[in-house]
Amino acid sequence: MEIIKTSIEGLLIIKPDVFKDERGYFFESYNKERFAKEGLVMNFVQDNESKSSKGVLRGLHFQKPPFAQGKLVRVVKGSVMDVAVDLRKNSPTYGKWESRILSEDNKEMFWIPEGFAHGFVTLEDNTVFTYKCTNVYNKESEGSILWNDPDIDINWNIDNPILSEKDKISPLFKNFETPFI
Repeated sequence: MEIIKTSIEGLLIIKPDVFKDERGYFFESYNKERFAKEGLVMNFVQDNESKSSKGVLRGLHFQKPPFAQGKLVRVVKGSVMDVAVDLRKNSPTYGKWESRILSEDNKEMFWIPEGFAHGFVTLEDNTVFTYKCTNVYNKESEGSILWNDPDIDINWNIDNPILSEKDKISPLFKNFETPFI
């Protein structure tokens, strides 16, 4: 397993060891002991999965404390452009974002700790996206930021994504008061 730091403290790319032969492949997507040896001590309590058509954009979502979530995300089938936005007020990268292409081919994972908004856009039909969460879903704690907020200025490489009604009316970043220190 290889862990790659990003330009934003705490966001990590995780490349698993993939073993391929004529039968296919095998890899560990999560091993508590191996992750802990790398300094990644996580307590996952919920797994989520979504399937989406090409051009679906989900995000930018987060949960406020005390239900804030860290997420270990990956793609099982298809591909996405995955995005995390730093919402930690005291961070030197507050309001900055990082993106990564995650796919069934590269098998990379993105570790997104608490204090980040998260979203992705699907690049292929029938994309299956999965994530392990460090806290349970809590509707009263959910929050979002507008996916195409001009102050954050994410280049999603898509003009007219397929959005939920909630994601169409998310608040702007300039009106956002972060609950994260």
